[in-house]
Amino acid sequence: MRRLRHLTGQHRTQATNRLLGRALAFMAGAINAGGFMVVSMYTSHMTGFASMVADNLVLGNITLVLGAVGALLAFTAGAAATAMLVNWARQHHLRSEYALALLLEAVLLLVFGLLGATLNRQTPFAVPLTVLVLAFTMGLQNALVTKISSAEIRTTHMTGVITDLGIELGKLLYWNRTGSPPESRVRANRSKLRLLGSLLGMFIVGGLVGATGFKYIGFVWVAPLALLLLLLSLPPLLSDARRSLRVRRKAKAVQHAP
Repeated sequence: MRRLRHLTGQHRTQATNRLLGRALAFMAGAINAGGFMVVSMYTSHMTGFASMVADNLVLGNITLVLGAVGALLAFTAGAAATAMLVNWARQHHLRSEYALALLLEAVLLLVFGLLGATLNRQTPFAVPLTVLVLAFTMGLQNALVTKISSAEIRTTHMTGVITDLGIELGKLLYWNRTGSPPESRVRANRSKLRLLGSLLGMFIVGGLVGATGFKYIGFVWVAPLALLLLLLSLPPLLSDARRSLRVRRKAKAVQHAP
């Protein structure tokens, strides 16, 4: 519990940021791949949805335009929700400023599971409600990791991760001439290289776990994923609850004091 408290707590270190980033990359891979098994869409890829808007406006397919706009708005709303939760918690001096978003993500996963029975239900955006829930969830998580790591870590899409991984590999393989001064030598950031590789690896492993679970078990597979997020968010939330209880007891004691 002490390690979990540091993992999602208010006070951050580079080590806890990277460990949490790997855990959430696994989660994003599982949700993304599992969501594709269910709704045939990768709901974390906003680049594709933005291109879909432009392409289908030209083709005159308004139904697909509405669907893409709905996913974009849901992802944006999820990111905005994280910013609101984090800033609200900071203003109230809570230790769970990051845990609140994880708790909401766990609840949304359960909502996604419950919506499985109404998968074909359309929204005003001409897409199933499950697509909007998953896009909102991905925006929520991506904004959370971005705020925690000061934009160093992204977990819901791998384009930037793979680009940075290629840059560092290019530096690693670069041949420095013999006798060149140390300040002019090209050097790879090995720590960053390990981080990027682990994020990509955890995303792929999460994808395998999510796709397998949704294929063979079904919507109930969201339960262990939601439980993992709940375990990550619980320690700071319990700490805030205990502190609030102590404050109330002290306030009552003062009121009843002679």
